[in-house]
Amino acid sequence: MATEDPDYEALREAVSGPGMWPHLEVFERHRKEAGSPGERESLAHVEAAMRRYGFATETILHDAYISLPGRASVMLGNAALPCITHSFSRPSPPQGLTAGVVDLRAGDEAAFAGQDVRGQLVIIDGLANPVFSRRASLAGAAGQLHVSPHEYRHEMCISPVWGSPGEEALPRLPSTVVVTLAAAEGAALRERLAADPAMPVTLHAEVDTGWRPTPILIAELPGPDGGPDGDRQEPFIFFTGHHDAWYEGVMDNGGANATMMEVARLCATRRHRWKRGLRLAFWSGHSQGRYSSSAWYADAHWEELERRALVHVNVDSTGGLGNTAIDTGSAQELLALARDSIGREVAGGGNIRRVGRAGDESFWGIGIPAMYGNMSAQPAKDGRQGAHGTGWWWHTAHDRLDKMDAGILVRDTRIYLHSIWRLLTDEVLPLDFGQHARALRGELESMQAALGGRFDLSALIARAAALEDRCTALEVLRDDPEALNAVLVALSRVLVPMDYTEGDRFRPDPATPQASYPALQPLRRLATLPPGSDAARFLEVDMVRARNRIGFALAQAIAIVDAALAEA
Repeated sequence: MATEDPDYEALREAVSGPGMWPHLEVFERHRKEAGSPGERESLAHVEAAMRRYGFATETILHDAYISLPGRASVMLGNAALPCITHSFSRPSPPQGLTAGVVDLRAGDEAAFAGQDVRGQLVIIDGLANPVFSRRASLAGAAGQLHVSPHEYRHEMCISPVWGSPGEEALPRLPSTVVVTLAAAEGAALRERLAADPAMPVTLHAEVDTGWRPTPILIAELPGPDGGPDGDRQEPFIFFTGHHDAWYEGVMDNGGANATMMEVARLCATRRHRWKRGLRLAFWSGHSQGRYSSSAWYADAHWEELERRALVHVNVDSTGGLGNTAIDTGSAQELLALARDSIGREVAGGGNIRRVGRAGDESFWGIGIPAMYGNMSAQPAKDGRQGAHGTGWWWHTAHDRLDKMDAGILVRDTRIYLHSIWRLLTDEVLPLDFGQHARALRGELESMQAALGGRFDLSALIARAAALEDRCTALEVLRDDPEALNAVLVALSRVLVPMDYTEGDRFRPDPATPQASYPALQPLRRLATLPPGSDAARFLEVDMVRARNRIGFALAQAIAIVDAALAEA
């Protein structure tokens, strides 16, 4: 690709693997569970470096609901099988939890529906996660035994509640004792139970769950016109990643922290080019608090973020050994920027999907467009499609310095550098809401076809097409960047919550998978119900409300653009 910006090309060449490596060496010396002394000591290293790079820093301590798993075992009669328990598992009684066992294999909805598991222990293949914990809790199970697909047992947080729970969310926390066995132990368990179905199985799990002070490091540098202390009204790019970890967590998330520090260091050397400020946040509570710090920060700084934050760039697990594939996410309005940044470093551009409901994406309700999260992954093997995780050591004690690759770390960091550089220096923010409108129109047209004549979405499709046309017309404002940026931010505040929330801008949705435009979920379900049935009619009540919500948001967006065009 031809050189377009000599300043950026100089920064790209200056990305230093040897320069980032000492940070990783420090991170390897500290265990970093949320709220632990090791986390604070490691974070102090980051804060000192950010100050050297010219950033003003603040470490915020806030209380968060954190869950730290302890010792665990599975007893088969008098024989003990090694296992681990998980964040937000219920602790077992002191004598253990003994119950009958139901093997659900995949543990999907059909498996649960086909068995009465009340008061029982269920065996489920695969990693423990919030979906399984919620499903088992609702079914009345007493405990879960997960069987890893291989010899490694991965630490997991199984709460389906995003952030620290409020009073209304408390009933959604897991009500089961949850453990994970390695594949061999899982096979041994099943073999013993096949020979003796009545064999008593007892789960032991120690889990320390409660409120703890946890740190957030904020590092900020205003644009060149922001003054030494920054202009408290100046907009900024929000660049974040978690610092807490499982064990030492050198890849997850030390690599990402090193990437953040390197991008900040380099961009600060060309601050005279910036059009807006840069704020970095190093979160706690990601690993043992289900994104508690970012959720708290969104609540505590809601109005400031709504007023000043332009784009959220999240980074996780860069530089892992063998993570040669690119598999990351972006909102539609940032897709062109993601393709540009990744395409400069990776032939073919990698896989860019919709940003999933994971990581520290706590800012969609506010209306802040988001990109990235995990960037690199293991490539497909043996003819399988797609990328396959960030390495077998993920969420284990093996995530140490020997699982890092300096070359891959440099490549991943360059991708982030280019995106942050453009977000800081482009006169007009690289947000394309025409692409957002096209994606929504395509989604609606697909739904309309699936629904047949059972529900009319034609008005929404027409409004999405109208918004797409209006966004094309915004090019007339290109010579007035300030006015055009104001329109793009206003569109963000209307369209991002529609795309990524169920409807409440002030309360995060559950920490479970979510389709695009989640308010439209009732429309996706109608095709599965018999026409004229009570279930279909009940659902149609929700569908009309969903249509109203999307229609209102589109009307607001069109009005924003029309008002700007009228003044042009």
